[in-house]
Order: sequence, then structure tokens, then C-alpha cells
Amino acid sequence: MGILYALVARGSVVLAEFSTTSTNASAIAKQILDKIPGTNDTHVSYSQDRYIFHLKRTDGLTVLCMADDTAGRRLPFAFLEEIHQRFVRTYGRAVHSAQAYGMNDEFSRVLSQQMEYYSNDPNADRINRLKGEMSQVRNVMIENIDKVLDRGDRLELLVDKTANMQGNTFRFRKQARRFRSTVWWRNVKLTVALIVILLVIVYIVLAFVCHGPALPSCI
Repeated sequence: MGILYALVARGSVVLAEFSTTSTNASAIAKQILDKIPGTNDTHVSYSQDRYIFHLKRTDGLTVLCMADDTAGRRLPFAFLEEIHQRFVRTYGRAVHSAQAYGMNDEFSRVLSQQMEYYSNDPNADRINRLKGEMSQVRNVMIENIDKVLDRGDRLELLVDKTANMQGNTFRFRKQARRFRSTVWWRNVKLTVALIVILLVIVYIVLAFVCHGPALPSCI
């Protein structure tokens, strides 16, 4: 499933967010923003069940995503790095004074596109391995989310399994269409090859008949 939810925030003020599925990840993410200690730059991950919240804070700007635990750490943090760079490059100083969700209409589309890329495109991991930019996340410790949230107001992560199944179904259909296209082209190539072979055989037979001893000439 890859990356399911992402946001960009200044302190605890969410500037943009996007989710691929029905979930309460937004509520948990906002609690994490309220309770992460200090203001220093940080890379940290918090787990709950089989989902992990990855957080990167640089120069007061926080990017956070929730991913399935099978996504590992390198890809989610590569995604966060990409989102941070795109956000700063797009909005510059406006980041420091923007109101809550001030960039959501525009930047949520960027979040959606990059989530799709880092979740499903095998080139995403290959490119980041070549860049070698994510070596700093190797020693990031994954803590249980209870350590950052007070137990009294702990929120259970609720993920809509139906929506996830729909997402998986969409990917399956996409792969199926790609497979059918591949099979169709293969059949076309095979048909063309058979026609060519048949024409060659007919040509050879006609040439033999035309130049054979039984007939003086060929029509």
C-alpha cells in the first residue's frame, strides 16, 4: 500500500495534506505535531499497529507521512525530502506567514502525485539508492506512538479497509490492462510472423512450380 497520508505544517499549523484512504491519520498526525519535543531539526518515526508515521522537521517546516510498515524507512524519508524541497521551492517566504491549509488547494495535488510515485513506481527506490541521500535515516529509531501521545488521549488508528481494497483493486486492474496489452502485442507479432512464413512458403512453392520440368512456363 505504500504511503497513505501526508501533510506539510509550520509548527502545529497544517498548510497542506492529502490522504489516499478513509482514515483518522489526520487527527493522530495533528496530535504528534502538538507534542513532538523541541524545535530542532529532526527525523523520527512513530509506529502504531502496522502503520508508521515518519516525520522530518527542517527550519521549522515539518513534513509527515503515514506509511504501511512494509514500505520501510528509506522510501518514506525520500518522499519527505522531496516534498520539503518542492514546498520550499514553490512558496518560499510565504511559508512563514501562511494560514492553516493556505496551500492545500494547490499542493495537495503535488502530495497525491508524489505519494503515487513513491508508493508504486520501482524507479523511486532505484533513484534514491543512486543518489545516496537518505543514509542519515539508517539510525532513526522507531518509537511507539504512545510515547509521544498521552495515554489519556490516545487515538486508535482507523484505516478504512474497504478503501484500501479499492486501491488494491485499481492497481490490479491497471496491471491487468498492461498484461492484456502485452499479450495482444505478442499475438500481433506472432500473427505477422506466421503470415510472413506462409508467404515465403507460397513463394518457394510457386518458384518451384514455375521452374519445374513439368511446366514450360508459369502464369
